Amino acid sequence: MPIYEYECRQCGQRFQQLIMKPEEEKELDCPGCGERKLDRLISRVAYHVSEADRLSTYDPGARQEDSFYRDSRNIGLHAKKQAEKMGVDLGGAFESKLEKLRTDPGSVLKDSE
Repeated sequence: MPIYEYECRQCGQRFQQLIMKPEEEKELDCPGCGERKLDRLISRVAYHVSEADRLSTYDPGARQEDSFYRDSRNIGLHAKKQAEKMGVDLGGAFESKLEKLRTDPGSVLKDSE
């Protein structure tokens, strides 16, 4: 269900509104001043990229931005890409260790002691 964000042309107040039918938008007014002259804003959007998509677009030779290394989902991506290129199945043990590393990196060090 679409939740739209609006800005009042009169007072500048921004607000969000759930719009179920196009007619509802025509009846919408500013909660601050009651004005009906509103602009619909373009809101931020979030989307999920699957690991398979990240793996298919990952280039091991390309320079990565700092944000790439701060994202724990990218831990093990290089190893998986190299294994894929060689046709090697890393198996379930690798996947479980990788998941543990991504969620709690310190635990991997504790386990190896």
